[in-house]
Amino acid sequence: MNTPFEEKQAQFSPDGRWVAYTTNESGEFEIVVQPSPEPTGKWQISTGGGHDPRWRADGRELYFVAADGTLMAATVVPSGSTFQALTPVALFTTRIVGTAVNNALPQYAVSRDGRFLINELAGDTTASPITLLVNWKPSEK
Repeated sequence: MNTPFEEKQAQFSPDGRWVAYTTNESGEFEIVVQPSPEPTGKWQISTGGGHDPRWRADGRELYFVAADGTLMAATVVPSGSTFQALTPVALFTTRIVGTAVNNALPQYAVSRDGRFLINELAGDTTASPITLLVNWKPSEK
């Protein structure tokens, strides 16, 4: 965006007309949307912090992680060169940490059918371990 602020984690809308990204222009990292390729406006989506924006497959919702790790969803209404986002709602709590600050790899993905794939913290002692058996054959009796 060519500003003096940190701008990262850009995600283009499915139709390519909008770009959502994380910026610290307000003093803390927030989610912002601008038209693409000409940035003729700017709309802040998150309040109180946000990172890791992801679009729903139809472009009518924008997901992001709030500062406290809650996965949020904002219904969006693009119309011509204007953009409206409804107040974000909390979907569920995650254990995702502030990746906007530490430049970590993305911690979640949204499938085309709206399901989420979310990384868990390594070393979590409350989760059951996964056991993977390779080339298993039942014993013969």
